[in-house]
Amino acid sequence: MPRALLIVLDSVGCGGAGDARAYGDEGADTLGHIAQACAEGRGDREGLRNGPLTLPNLARLGLAHACEASTGRALAGVEKPARPEGRWGFGVEVSRGKDTPSGHWEIAGCPVDFDWGYFTALENSFPPELVAGIVKQGALPGILGNRHAPGVTIIEELGAEHIRTGKPICYTSVDSVFQIAAHEEHFGLERLYALCRTVRALVDPLRIGRVIARPFTGSPEQGFSRTGNRKDFAIPPPHETLLDRLEAQGRTVITVGKIGDIFAHRATGEEIKPFGNAAMVDAALEAWDRLPDGGFCFVNLVDFDTEFGHRRDVPGYAAALEAFDKALPRIEAALRAGDLAVITADHGNDPTWRGTDHTREHVPILAFGPGVRPEALGRRESFADIAASLGIHLGIGAVGPGRAW
Repeated sequence: MPRALLIVLDSVGCGGAGDARAYGDEGADTLGHIAQACAEGRGDREGLRNGPLTLPNLARLGLAHACEASTGRALAGVEKPARPEGRWGFGVEVSRGKDTPSGHWEIAGCPVDFDWGYFTALENSFPPELVAGIVKQGALPGILGNRHAPGVTIIEELGAEHIRTGKPICYTSVDSVFQIAAHEEHFGLERLYALCRTVRALVDPLRIGRVIARPFTGSPEQGFSRTGNRKDFAIPPPHETLLDRLEAQGRTVITVGKIGDIFAHRATGEEIKPFGNAAMVDAALEAWDRLPDGGFCFVNLVDFDTEFGHRRDVPGYAAALEAFDKALPRIEAALRAGDLAVITADHGNDPTWRGTDHTREHVPILAFGPGVRPEALGRRESFADIAASLGIHLGIGAVGPGRAW
């Protein structure tokens, strides 16, 4: 039986979303603006990278074609081959929201058809009764933060007070999230996870998508840094996903990165969670090498989003894209007859955009593998077309409302 590999480049959107204005994102274009910045010299950083964005392998598979089809603009400085070697197109999100669960669930065949809950107040973001419940059930002296904030910034600002008082740092964003940052040693990692489980139950009635543990280490003197022990506590998808169908059919599933967290560990098979894009690619290839016939490997590469998109770091984002592009031949070499690989994204996070939040965008879709006929997939009216197509390829039937290509 055939196998399938699905790689989500977290936040690598390609602009063009027709409903972007409703999210305050009209004109956002993650890939397009990174390429433009690099072409103009704004993506240079000494010792990291310089010059135009260099993505020969992704372009060979059709990335530049997909971006131009999405926005009507060429990907500045990126050479576009006359005939791509893969199937290429772009996906239009139909789910409500522009967060990680919305994108991933739709990719897996379960578009979000309900309104998420949000903490909209920029200051004192959390309802007093929720704070009181967290303090009481978590046996806490109180909380710090209680506002919209970038994660790195608020940890730098409140880390010392957190250590001194024992109060966790709680914050949110425009996404449907409740985030809790705490020091791994002074507060305790397992205690942080336990607190997140408590908060998860408390915010369920508010339809909050994720409670996120943001552990960090360091000291006020030397500075603080987040660790790789992040954990997301998400609500489960409301309907069947590609993963559920595969589990029901007895297929082997291996998930790499935060896929397990995103799907509330439902039907996510063997979960592997290394730290950093490079380690995740290595882990995915090791898992792929032992994946049996009929198996599915689902990978999320989160650094694009957390390390560079939210931090509005154009050179860092560009360098991460180029690093993945250099790894792509290893992925292609690992595919055998009958295998199918798909590369896509879950939303945008334009590092040239205002603020520090996700951006509503189309996403590129690249499909390739031995014997896969190159062709234009065109505009796909839902990310769910990916689940439908992978289901057909794997022989379990189309999953969800998408239309298989």
